Amino acid sequence: MDKTKIQSELLDIIDAYLPDEIDPSNITFDQHLINDLKINSVHIVDIILDIEEQFGITIEDESIGKINTVGDALELVQSRISK
Repeated sequence: MDKTKIQSELLDIIDAYLPDEIDPSNITFDQHLINDLKINSVHIVDIILDIEEQFGITIEDESIGKINTVGDALELVQSRISK
């Protein structure tokens, strides 16, 4: 799967959990999921579950704590897919 497709699918997943005041077209990969995008911690778990299902990967518990930004999530997905 190419990087552009991964990015698009990942942003679609994140978009589903954005509060109304956040414009999904303005998301950048350096934005913090909680601080910048205002996604609550419960929805972070939902995002992880959606990522696992969408990409057919498993994300270990210790890796979840390392996902702070949109870019962190992208890097993790890319690394799991390439294995």
